[in-house]
Amino acid sequence: MLPLQSAQLEGVRAKITKAWSPVDVVCFNDQVVRMAKLEGEYHWHKHDNEDEMFFCYDGEFEIQLRDGPSARLSKGDVVVVPKGTEHCPKADKPAFVLLFEPYATDTKGD
Repeated sequence: MLPLQSAQLEGVRAKITKAWSPVDVVCFNDQVVRMAKLEGEYHWHKHDNEDEMFFCYDGEFEIQLRDGPSARLSKGDVVVVPKGTEHCPKADKPAFVLLFEPYATDTKGD
């Protein structure tokens, strides 16, 4: 077993300067945990073949949904966006997210 310690996550976070550029933290089976800095508004997109889980690591952000209510996340909150759901992350101030998804997921959307 490979432990992932909070100090390692903080090390990854410290290296991320550019918003919307996910960094792979750990891979297992066909899955990956990615960390990204969110700042401003991303573009509307969807993932046709996979769900995407957002874990708010630090800060606050919103997952806007084209066909449903938005989800506002604070530190420790989690939301799963089902495959095929058009969404748009938005952060008024810098925030950090852990994304749990299949390794093959195109982070820019399908």
